[in-house]
Amino acid sequence: MLDVMLPNADGFEVLQLLRSRAVDVPVLFLTARDAVEDRVRGLRLGGDDYVTKPFSVVEVGARLQALLRRARGGAPVAEEASLRCADLAIDDPRHEVRRAGELVDLSPTEYRLLHYLLSHQGQVLSRAQILEAVWQYDFGGDSVVVERFVSNLRRKIDDGRVPLLHTVRGVGYTLREQAAR
Repeated sequence: MLDVMLPNADGFEVLQLLRSRAVDVPVLFLTARDAVEDRVRGLRLGGDDYVTKPFSVVEVGARLQALLRRARGGAPVAEEASLRCADLAIDDPRHEVRRAGELVDLSPTEYRLLHYLLSHQGQVLSRAQILEAVWQYDFGGDSVVVERFVSNLRRKIDDGRVPLLHTVRGVGYTLREQAAR
């Protein structure tokens, strides 16, 4: 994935450099530059797809899978069937969450939040990162909604068990097994 507006370069230039060196990888532009001229330029330079902000994370994921499938000659892209942390597991094909084998009932937003946290297991994620990933760019909400959903999620997955969802004061949240003391 390339953004057209990079800090020290232009995404178009990066793509030209890749193509000039015969680097044949699928390239998806993900950028705020939405003029027709920019989209056409990106595709003519060898980009495979061009998505503008605001965007849906689910759609971008599907577009990336399609690009990878075509790059592999039509072979399906294997999806991660489940994500795990200790006794917590998400089974994506079934859209189920289990803790210690017990089914956990989550709303669609709670599921997306847990999936994002579990996909970035061990990393401390800021409220802004979580808002952007789970609620998308066009949500326009504030971090209070993140705090509320984290609280709901904590109640559903951690209640009465060894906690997996942790707050890092002044920074954000992380999902991980508690380090041994």
